[in-house]
Amino acid sequence: MEPTNSVIARLGVAQTLAWGSTYYLPAMLATRMARDLGVAPSMIFAAFSAALIVSALVGPAAGRMIDRTGGRWVLVATSLVFAAGLAGLGVAQGVIGLFAAWLVLGIGMGAGLYEAAFATLVALYGNRSRGAITGITLIAGFASTVGWPLSTFMESHIGWRGACLAWAALHLTLGLTLNLSMPRSTAVDPPPAKTASSLASNDGAPSQRLASFALAFVFAATWFISTAMAAHLPRLLQAGGVTLATAVMVGALIGPAQVGARILEFGLLRKIHPLLSARIAAALHPVGAIAFGVAGAPAAALFGVLHGAGNGILTIAKGTLPLVIFGPNGYGHRQGILMVPARVAQALAPWLFGVCLDAFGAQALWLSSSLGVAAIMMLLVIKQVHGLQ
Repeated sequence: MEPTNSVIARLGVAQTLAWGSTYYLPAMLATRMARDLGVAPSMIFAAFSAALIVSALVGPAAGRMIDRTGGRWVLVATSLVFAAGLAGLGVAQGVIGLFAAWLVLGIGMGAGLYEAAFATLVALYGNRSRGAITGITLIAGFASTVGWPLSTFMESHIGWRGACLAWAALHLTLGLTLNLSMPRSTAVDPPPAKTASSLASNDGAPSQRLASFALAFVFAATWFISTAMAAHLPRLLQAGGVTLATAVMVGALIGPAQVGARILEFGLLRKIHPLLSARIAAALHPVGAIAFGVAGAPAAALFGVLHGAGNGILTIAKGTLPLVIFGPNGYGHRQGILMVPARVAQALAPWLFGVCLDAFGAQALWLSSSLGVAAIMMLLVIKQVHGLQ
């Protein structure tokens, strides 16, 4: 069975809703939320980080369930979980309610964001999923473009509590309908239990384990970079001599750059091995950082575009690389485990990179660039142990 445009479109819209109402929610609502709850804004982001840790813990189990039953009912369940978490957030009266709501949302994020969507596609289409994975990231790449203005609009008209409740209602209507419309899939047989637990495939050979740990590092490094830039890009650019207006303009370029790169991946780059396109993508952030470090403000836009393009392709790589390296058997569980370090790195990135930015200014780019170079080296390790491109 080949992927259909209808399935890609429905899952892509459902993912746009899921990302826009969770991952991109604090950026627009945190300040008002903190003021009304009587806490510091950092407390809102601490609750969000806790949700990311929960998502890391939930991911492997959700992936295993998708391997066994297909993704339809897992995604349907996450629509209900997202609605419950957002409703809880909308009625929270203090720190306990705030953290409880975000922990529920963390369960939904671990079972209902890209990793679950990718596993659902693999359960449906097996090795033919690469184009479908690219398609849903192309659509959901607009999650911030849709989510941020919509959250802002709702907050200005019905308050942040009303915005959370409205997002919950969208999950109970639009999200639930879209996920219920997913085809039933024939579950892909999981690998033996000892193999899944060791992150290896087939016979659990040392080369497979090495590739698994290398890939987990790549995902952790690139998600750290992505989250750090999402949290601190304007301040980072200003530390490098860029005006606030220019920093905002550069930030606005990242979304289109991500989508443009995904279109390129959907067209030209789909003819090359995903491992090669991942190495190219991982190099773009360090190259842009070097350009910004050498030329300063005139290279800020170039840095933003290169970073965005690399991040756009690497998001796809998180779905395609486990598939082409290890195959479809046990894909969901394996990917869930591979993403545990990435979720932890994602939770730590805003704080850790912020500390470096406070201490070293724009020189903090050495940290993110070094991680990008290390990711390239790990991708080369995978190339060597598997004899791939």
